[in-house]
Amino acid sequence: VAVLHLAGGAAIAAGYSHSLMLKKVGTVWAWGDNSSGQLCNGTTENNSAPVRVSGLTEIVAVAAGQYHNYALRKDGTLWSWGANGDGQLGEGSFSTCTDPVQVSELSHVVSVAAGAYHGLAIEEDQKVWAWGRNWEGQLGEGVFEHRTTPVRMKGLSGVILVAAGASHSLALKSNGRVWAWGANHHGQLGDGTFQSSDTPVEVSDLVGVIGLAA
Repeated sequence: VAVLHLAGGAAIAAGYSHSLMLKKVGTVWAWGDNSSGQLCNGTTENNSAPVRVSGLTEIVAVAAGQYHNYALRKDGTLWSWGANGDGQLGEGSFSTCTDPVQVSELSHVVSVAAGAYHGLAIEEDQKVWAWGRNWEGQLGEGVFEHRTTPVRMKGLSGVILVAAGASHSLALKSNGRVWAWGANHHGQLGDGTFQSSDTPVEVSDLVGVIGLAA
């Protein structure tokens, strides 16, 4: 069925039980579950039709996690809202936010990805930043501590695209090779093992890669 009242779409993103749409004019619309304020409409009531996310203009990309969202502005700043029990909003606390807040430390973002409870971003220098839940090492920094603000990943450069699964992360380098880290109980890191890794490992047998999804 056609989504009500929406035209001029530029991008879409799906969370666990809510959806986002970015319009070409730079505004963001949301619908579905709103129990953690992920629709950003001043309430926590679910909505079966799209509502405009307040306070956001000049947006060029969106990403949706389990119960939280990210919006990348044209000026390179990153904004978040929704659930924050694991620091996935990246603004320095564990408090849920029903209005957009700026992700700390980041001002030159070119790409963003949302895992279930963590976030990833690439800045202009092609370095990766990560924050949020880290039980499975999905932040890739060699420890298992949650982070309420972004931390720059060491030893990973030349990255042009990131993707985030529930508890694992992926990065595509400019040389066409893919690196992965985090949970690996089902082989999702693609390194030939079922051993989770809190630092990036190269995905086996892939060269010339141009896209990424998790």
